[in-house]
Amino acid sequence: MRLIKTKIKDLCILEPKIFNDGRGYFLETYNEKRLKILIGKKYDFVQENESESSYGVIRGLHYQLEPYSQAKMVRVISGKVYDVALDLRAKSPTFGEWLGVELSSENKKQVLIPKGFAHGFSVLSETAIFAYKCDEYYHPEAERGIIYNDPALAVDWKIKEEDMALSKKDKLLPEMKKAEMNFELRKPALKAI
Repeated sequence: MRLIKTKIKDLCILEPKIFNDGRGYFLETYNEKRLKILIGKKYDFVQENESESSYGVIRGLHYQLEPYSQAKMVRVISGKVYDVALDLRAKSPTFGEWLGVELSSENKKQVLIPKGFAHGFSVLSETAIFAYKCDEYYHPEAERGIIYNDPALAVDWKIKEEDMALSKKDKLLPEMKKAEMNFELRKPALKAI
């Protein structure tokens, strides 16, 4: 597995080593020891979720308030999505900045999203199966979000407006300037490798 640092501190892309042969492929999607060596800290994932969505679906931007904030390790099992992580950590030099990454069953990349980020994705293929590990359980009372089309963020979801499909709940989320959040920049940050 290879670590790719991004412009946003602590947000990283993981690129697995894929072994292909005439039978198909094999890859390691998670290895606690290897991840700790790459990242410089241990994640204790306690819950794994999976969703299936059709083309044009946008899920997000979601997060949980402290003390229930979640770090996530996300990937696509089938299809293709545009994955977005938004930095909500107060005092972060990239507060309010987002990063988008194409994840697919072809490239097999994963994104490790630390606590203090909002997360969402749009489906670019006919259907997509999306899976993610969390280091904190789901707490509905702590769930919050930011509207997908906040003009201050200008996220390009790679989907035409007329093709977008969102839940009723996601359509009612506030803009970032009105959203409740309580995150601080955490230490230690990623170590140099």
